[in-house]
Amino acid sequence: MSLPPFQHLVDAHWRDVARLAHGLVGPVHGDDVAQQAWTQALAAYPRLTHARNLRSWLLTITHRCAMDHHRAARRTSPHDDPASLAEAPVVVPTDAPDGDLWARVAALPERQRDAVVLRFVGDLDHRSVAAALGTTPGMSRRLVSDAMATLRLDLTDPEDLR
Repeated sequence: MSLPPFQHLVDAHWRDVARLAHGLVGPVHGDDVAQQAWTQALAAYPRLTHARNLRSWLLTITHRCAMDHHRAARRTSPHDDPASLAEAPVVVPTDAPDGDLWARVAALPERQRDAVVLRFVGDLDHRSVAAALGTTPGMSRRLVSDAMATLRLDLTDPEDLR
């Protein structure tokens, strides 16, 4: 069976691959994921045994590349030293769209505030938060949970409770 030249696939489906990659990982990394998908497709193309539904084949590769990107992002810590985040003050940007939220986060008790910032701003898991705070993962979960409950109460409109 004869496969069409790879360039024909690129010409016919590059928009679909790019659109899916951007949809799965966002505009910042979408081009990288699409490029990775095209590279993997090019490497596997000579071994294909049929030319049925090549678009689906390309989109499957793109989806797998996006999942690999997400897995790799979870494995890497965005910070060299998570403990240094616990010592950083909560600074509310003046033009922050949710400045009221950050003002309330800054007003939380210190350990709760540190746990929330490490968990959601630092994007650390509870094990890493616990290591940074010198506590257990269970206590990290509790600190975050208590902080979220406080924030929920503070941000709930009294009219909604009626």
